[in-house]
Amino acid sequence: MPRLRPTVLTTRVFNPLVRRTTWWDVHTLEVAGRRSGRPHRMPVVPVEVAGHRYLVSPYGESDWVHNLRAAGRLTLTQRGRTTAWAAVEVPVEHRLPVLRAWRRKAGWTVEVYFRKRPDPADHPVFRIDPA
Repeated sequence: MPRLRPTVLTTRVFNPLVRRTTWWDVHTLEVAGRRSGRPHRMPVVPVEVAGHRYLVSPYGESDWVHNLRAAGRLTLTQRGRTTAWAAVEVPVEHRLPVLRAWRRKAGWTVEVYFRKRPDPADHPVFRIDPA
């Protein structure tokens, strides 16, 4: 599965700014590194569909995706509250409703990645359940 690299503006300006705010229902994902075991943090926008919560990677096979596959567990922090979750990757054939809902919620900032890679197989999706 291909990976799209976020722009320098996204990684150096937007992500650090968003992690420090509560814009757009942004949470800070923390997952253990698959090699180092050290915690890695990334802003994410969870979405709820049919009573389940999901995380989507607009960039494709990003580092947090590989780390989450290896760990199977994560924490989400928002407004000082941290919650532990277990994650299961959603098969490609079940991703479309989640991707549609997530794109509506995340807004224009992610549309460029979906124009470049419109196939649902290019965007890993994880269902998360309280651990």
